[in-house]
Amino acid sequence: MGKAKGLQLVSNNAWVNYVKTFIERDFPNLVIHGYKLTSPDTTDYNCVAWAAEDDQNWWWPDAQNEEYWPPDVPREETINAFEQAFQTLGYEVCEDDTLEPGFQKIAIYVNSNKTPTHVARQLPDGKWTSKLGQDEDIEHNNLQGLTGNPGYGEVTCIMKRPI
Repeated sequence: MGKAKGLQLVSNNAWVNYVKTFIERDFPNLVIHGYKLTSPDTTDYNCVAWAAEDDQNWWWPDAQNEEYWPPDVPREETINAFEQAFQTLGYEVCEDDTLEPGFQKIAIYVNSNKTPTHVARQLPDGKWTSKLGQDEDIEHNNLQGLTGNPGYGEVTCIMKRPI
């Protein structure tokens, strides 16, 4: 689908209302904390890839080697493996999600079993961007919008890199 066609879908009120019904069911905290759709659904990439600024690959540490995962990083669904994956892009663990001039941040979410479920990327204005699985990309005002159950669990790690 072309970019212009995708933008038309995101700006189509009937479509947006339909999609928001499902997003708000799955992520009820977004209603409280605020968000907006920024692109239509696609299976070309997922949240991990989107956080890594790669919209050509689906990133996941699957044991079958079907999805992209950085070379020499363990193919494990662990916080350590996710940290290592983002370290290959120049990220290091940091203290918090506060906007810092000169740095880009990502946030890794985990479920109650401490298994990574989602990664979000901070935008230059301090808001966050996320790809919701194979569904839409959104801009959300803070990390709390995607927490909870339903939701992606809790943020367990913030990482940053110089830009």
